[in-house]
Amino acid sequence: MKLSQFKALTFDCYGTLIDWESGMVEALKPLTSRVPSLTRNQILEAHARHESSQQLWTPARRYRELLPIVYKRLAEGWGVPASWEECQAYGRSVGNWPAFPDSAEALQYLKQRYKLVILSNVDNESFALSNKRLQVTFDAILTAEDIGSYKPDDRNFRYMLEKLGGMGIAKEQILHTAESLFHDHEPANRAGLASCWIYRRHGDTGFGATMAPSVTPAYQFRFTSLMEMAKAHQAELAQR
Repeated sequence: MKLSQFKALTFDCYGTLIDWESGMVEALKPLTSRVPSLTRNQILEAHARHESSQQLWTPARRYRELLPIVYKRLAEGWGVPASWEECQAYGRSVGNWPAFPDSAEALQYLKQRYKLVILSNVDNESFALSNKRLQVTFDAILTAEDIGSYKPDDRNFRYMLEKLGGMGIAKEQILHTAESLFHDHEPANRAGLASCWIYRRHGDTGFGATMAPSVTPAYQFRFTSLMEMAKAHQAELAQR
């Protein structure tokens, strides 16, 4: 299997293109400063638990409205006070989360060779802010707000396949490209999609801001950055 055989790359955004863990940790400082014993991974793992639970219980709630509830649950779990205004401020923080340093340049290269599509657990307003950091025009942007559910729900992938089919892109022409084994690679396996793991957390332990997958999913490619993927594509072309 070769990278160059695909027509479209479907991307998770947060954790893959946007450094959501650094963005979360920074935006949670008003809360975590009151619990100084917490490690970075403890913060991220607690966030993953509450976020995943809230997405399951309120799948139609927009991400920027779901994050304040996550913040509230974190405060309760850590036994510290948090005003609703503070919770809401966290929900508005997504646009401040930074892109990974290689994302924009790698996307600009890949845009010349593929259709680029976002499939993200986000709302449209928040993604519009993140998109400015990515400096590329995506061919389609499919959000949890559009779909009414959150990955890893198989519904999100069925929606994506329907919309890309309408653009003339068949399942076998799609390479799903993502960091999260839980949100993306497991459901991509169930959908029969080829996938590429962008292993951003390769220098750390655990799963950080995502839940652990129920099984280790299959993937066809693995890179530690998006730029590494772009360079692998360049190397393929050079061998022709």
